[in-house]
Amino acid sequence: MSWTNFHSHSAFSDGVKDPEEHLLAAIQLGMPAYGFSDHSPIPFPSSWAIQPEDFSRYCQMIDELKETYHGQIQIYKGLEMDYIPGHFDLNDPMIRSANLDYTVGSIHFTDFLPDGTPWEIDGAHKPFLEGLSLIFDNDIQRMVKRYYALTREMIQLSRPDVLGHMDKIKIQSEGGNLFDEHALWYKNAVMETLEFALKEDVIIEVNTRGTYKKATNLYPSPWILKEIHRMGIKIMLNSDSHHPREILHYFPEAAKILLDIGFDQLWVLWDKQWQPFPFDENGVLT
Repeated sequence: MSWTNFHSHSAFSDGVKDPEEHLLAAIQLGMPAYGFSDHSPIPFPSSWAIQPEDFSRYCQMIDELKETYHGQIQIYKGLEMDYIPGHFDLNDPMIRSANLDYTVGSIHFTDFLPDGTPWEIDGAHKPFLEGLSLIFDNDIQRMVKRYYALTREMIQLSRPDVLGHMDKIKIQSEGGNLFDEHALWYKNAVMETLEFALKEDVIIEVNTRGTYKKATNLYPSPWILKEIHRMGIKIMLNSDSHHPREILHYFPEAAKILLDIGFDQLWVLWDKQWQPFPFDENGVLT
């Protein structure tokens, strides 16, 4: 048994090391399958997304790795896709022509600053507070509800294969000082979003990066995972790695949490199809 990971970033976006170094680390770890999901190009200046002029090279490199390492590990070409209404989504012609194996859909921007700059919600807290004031007049409930409304819109209109770090907005809650994720209004926004994921049959990732990088807990939080289990929504386990050494960070611990909740299957892209596999604290049985 071993693990798979389908949410990863290389030097093409905001990770470090080239894709082959990540892949070699995955092979050394005995992983049966690995997916590349660098941040999709976006129509704004960005320091963390694939630059548009590099996108074809990214796709070509992953395709070449598939050929080079055929028989050693299953390799899949994906993207972490942003959803920016009226500006960028999964239906972008450049993305549609890339022959991707899968997509991870994530919300990183929520509306625009007065000067037209897209407002990034998962960066430093000070710029977040500035945008909260300028766009939402410091109404945190309205802002968070907008985040989840955009998530639902993305699920319905773009339908990614995987919903990425669905409650990442909690990194801005400042330990519950800015908003409480157990408040009724917050829970209602989450539950409505889960209903959309269930209806559209989108896999929700359990993302460990919050535990080892953001000093919080899993994305999504354990209480949400319990609701996901109750509703029968599909899940997978990813690390959102940005360095080869992060590929399997916190997987055994996350697996124990999931098993304690009652999950007994993880979804894996295997033989070019999404399939459920049993798992324990040592990995998935592929």
